[in-house]
Parts: sequence; C-alpha cells; structure tokens
Amino acid sequence: MINEQKVPQIRFARYTDAWEQRKFNSVFTMLQNNTLSRAELVADNGAAMNVHYGDILVKYGEVLDLEIEALPYIESEQVVSKFKSSYLQNGDVIVADTAEDEAVGKCTEIANLSDVAVISGLHTIPLRPQQKFASGYLGYYLNSNSYHDTLIPLMQGTKVTSISKSALQGTNICYPTSYEEQQQIGSYFCNLDHLITLHQRKCDTLRKLKQSMLQKMFPKEREKAPEIRFAGFTDDWEQRKVSDEVDSIDTGKSKYDVKESGKYEILGSTGVIGYEDTFDYSGDFLLTARVGANAGTLYRHSGNVKITDNTVFLQGHNIDFVFYLLDRFDLKKMSFGSGQPLIKASEVKSLELFMPINNDEKEKIAEYFRNLDHLITLHQRKLETAKKLKKAMLQKMFL
Repeated sequence: MINEQKVPQIRFARYTDAWEQRKFNSVFTMLQNNTLSRAELVADNGAAMNVHYGDILVKYGEVLDLEIEALPYIESEQVVSKFKSSYLQNGDVIVADTAEDEAVGKCTEIANLSDVAVISGLHTIPLRPQQKFASGYLGYYLNSNSYHDTLIPLMQGTKVTSISKSALQGTNICYPTSYEEQQQIGSYFCNLDHLITLHQRKCDTLRKLKQSMLQKMFPKEREKAPEIRFAGFTDDWEQRKVSDEVDSIDTGKSKYDVKESGKYEILGSTGVIGYEDTFDYSGDFLLTARVGANAGTLYRHSGNVKITDNTVFLQGHNIDFVFYLLDRFDLKKMSFGSGQPLIKASEVKSLELFMPINNDEKEKIAEYFRNLDHLITLHQRKLETAKKLKKAMLQKMFL
C-alpha cells in the first residue's frame, strides 16, 4: 500500500489528512457478468433486473438510483440462477468495457437497491469494493477525469474501443481515508445532479408547453378557430400571405467585399459562418438557410450583421409574430430537391397562412411566446452553468 501525501485542489473544511492511493485489485473484487443481448431482455416482470452496457454509456449517471430508474429484465429463472453469487449490492460499480469511443470505462454505482435481484450484463465489468465506501463516492470518482484519463492509454481497438479486466487491475484508486469526507463529496455531486435534472425537466416541460400552445393558438385549417385565444379578442381570423405581414422577404445578395473583418457577425446557411461577400443589415429580422440541411430552420436576430447570399431573410416590424407563425407551420416542409434541400424566397412570399386580423392580438400572441422563450433560455443557462460547475469540480475535488 502506498500512502502519498497528496490532497485534491479543493476540499471541504476540516479535512486535512492525506488521501490514500491503492492498487485497483486491492480495492475491488470482480464479479461475474452475463452476455445476454438487448433482444434477449424484457421490459418488465422478469426473474432479475439487468444492467446493460449501452444504458451505462447513454442513460445512467454516475449513480444508478434503482428507486427511480427502470431496468430491463432477464426473463429466464434458469439463466438468473447461474449468477446468484454475483447479484449486485448497493455500492457495487458496473463498468462498460466497450464503446465506440473513449467513453469506454464509463461506470455507474448501484444505489437504493432493495430485495430485487440485479445482474451485470453484456460488455460490463461488475466490481465490489472490498471495504465500505460512502454512497456516490466511487461512482463520481471513477467517472472523473482524474481516474478516467488513466484508462485512455490502456484502451484497445479501432472501430470499437474496449478495456480489459487486466488493464483495470493495473490502475490506482485514490480516496480520502475519512468516510465522512467521502460522504460530503458524494452528497455534493448528488445535489448538483439533482439541480441539473431539475433545470433539464423544467426546460423539457416548457418546450412541450410551447409546442402544445403553438398548436392550440395557431390552427392550420382556415375554417377552424383557434382552440385557445386571449380574452377580449373576438375578431375573425383570415388567410393571408406571409409577405403581407413583413416589410420584405429576400434572398441575400452580396453588394461588396467585407473590408472590416471581425466587426460584425456573419450569418449564413449554417448559422454564424465566414463568408467573404456579404451586405449589412441593421434591425430585427428572421433568417433561414436557402440550401442545405438547415434549409427552413428559422433564426431570429437583431442588430448589425452581414448576411450571406445563401439565405432567405425576412425584415419587418411584426417579425416576432411571423416567427412563431412560421414555427408552427414548419418551413422545412417547403424544401425540395433530392440532393441539397432548397427553399425559395418567392415561395415563402406567396405562402398563405391562417392568422388574426387584429394587430393587438398578434402582438399578444407574440408576447406570450417571447416570455416562454425567455423562461426556456433562463433554465437552459442555469442548466449549462450547473453542468460546467460539475465538470470543473470533478477535476478539482479528486486526485
């Protein structure tokens, strides 16, 4: 056993003891896994739950809470009976030993397992700690860059990347000797994950609400009244051309070479890109790629930009209402061509859609969806901030 006088960059107060470093095989005992494919599993009511490597890679977090996550099942009692000595327990860690990239080695720690049989599945390496660790510590540590980076030189394969049991056994495991410090680290990252989940759910809920309200406030059939309207508006809706709602709809055309490189954003078929021949426009407008995979995807922009000639842009005072109107319609349906999809400004101009006559109602609708978008953006920013904090702390709180 090597006891190095090392400590992480950031620690909780009160803890001053050096962290311990030990060889992998003196920390973990390897259990047996099965080799059942996804097709051999069932959704429920089986003999035992199964942890599949694909779910570790894309679905499960550092801690697999079995009170929350639904696992697939192994149906056969006969198959399950062969793995009784390797039933998983709380605190066990399951490593995905195969992936298409350097995600190989990603793992999850079992938590809140009751009396249900759980077995480690195809392309996994199940591990049982030889001593008690605080819940969550191993899951977050083994997925941190501090440990996972040591696996990269040990990975093998080209099309499919894998890591062997013997390679894992040659690695070192670092941890604080204090169980309470392990608890605080595990709780800290668990709380961060709860915050991330909260903002992700809020974003998802708001996006679903927006799509639902777009459908209910913008009927596609001209003879059908909106399912939901704001109080005080009773005027009929009518079918009108999109060109009647904006000042202009044009294809971007270059007027001169850019002389002041870096002064303005350059908007083109894939968002912000670097074209040479462009022209200035200052104000609120909508932009969509004219050609390519993004043809029909609308972007809103305001201010001084340079617009390339591979776009269709819409200028006008009522631009927010038009944005949500076209969001409901989905301009991508207008693209054509077997190779590169194409959208014509002339066809966007002549497009007729069902809309209110009253301009105040148009503004009320636009305001409602603007506020929804602001809420979505707010939670998206909080989500990204929490993710960045987690990434930074995973680097600073582990050796």
